[in-house]
Amino acid sequence: MSPDSDAPGSVRSAAELNERIRSLWLRAGGSLSTQERAEYELLVVEWAAAIRGEVVTAA
Repeated sequence: MSPDSDAPGSVRSAAELNERIRSLWLRAGGSLSTQERAEYELLVVEWAAAIRGEVVTAA
């Protein structure tokens, strides 16, 4: 993930994760690099767990 990501063990809300996903796509201009794709996938998994109400720690 990017260097400005939260420290391991932090818990993020679905809203915060959604904002990070949107921001990632905006920064990437609609085409994700390999590194951005990996970050996106982690964020989506964490977001999905957050909307189900599960507590998930940041990767």
